[in-house]
Amino acid sequence: MKTEETQRTAEMSRKTRETTILVKLSIDGSGECKCIIPDEFLRHMVETLTKYSGVDMDMTAEGDMEHHLVEDVAITLGKAYRKAIGEGAVKRIASSTVPMDEALVQVSVDLIDRPYVHLEMPDIMYEHFIRSFAMELRATIHSVVIRGKDEHHIIEATFKALGIALRTAMTPASSALSTKSSVVWGE
Repeated sequence: MKTEETQRTAEMSRKTRETTILVKLSIDGSGECKCIIPDEFLRHMVETLTKYSGVDMDMTAEGDMEHHLVEDVAITLGKAYRKAIGEGAVKRIASSTVPMDEALVQVSVDLIDRPYVHLEMPDIMYEHFIRSFAMELRATIHSVVIRGKDEHHIIEATFKALGIALRTAMTPASSALSTKSSVVWGE
């Protein structure tokens, strides 16, 4: 059983004139998600990411329009994942390829603290979600659509593959996987 000191958890909130987001998560969970988000497809993708990354999460989110809600949920989630991962060594790099009906998508992640995103995504709103998530997570994320026609299937396969890759990349490691060792920031 994890002690209070070793639990990798985070609570994060974001409140603007346009949105109010509250998230609590544990990255060493079982993929349980309690989400209250008025946008059904956004809720479905957040639940998918949570389930496949093995994170337990409670989230409430409301906003004035889809764009603001998608962006602010992604920003808040990225910050929460980053905070929960903490400073301990993790496996860091992982990839996953996921089929969903006619779609086949590969996602690769590096939790390197150098955010970069290259996506093949048929919907600009969910490209924006993953980009905003990656910037706050401070991760490199690449996705490749190997095949697929149905936009829903491609998006959902991308979120599943991202979740699986994150689950592996966030796994604690005995030492940092880097030729530089750890980065130390000065004041």
